[in-house]
Amino acid sequence: MNNALSAQDFVDLVAKLTPDERVRLARMALDSAAAERAAGEAYESQPPKPGEFDGDEDPLSWDAEGWS
Repeated sequence: MNNALSAQDFVDLVAKLTPDERVRLARMALDSAAAERAAGEAYESQPPKPGEFDGDEDPLSWDAEGWS
């Protein structure tokens, strides 16, 4: 059962909003975009160092320990 909304479904829903609700939706979208941009800028300013995400355990050994 596919309940995914199409772009037209979204447009129809937005058309039903009051002007105040449309402004609120626009502000929420802009705030979300700004937060994503800030997160990306922070990551670019201090990328991970070599070995920062290295672990002592071999992930392939998890299968042998019953993690599968």
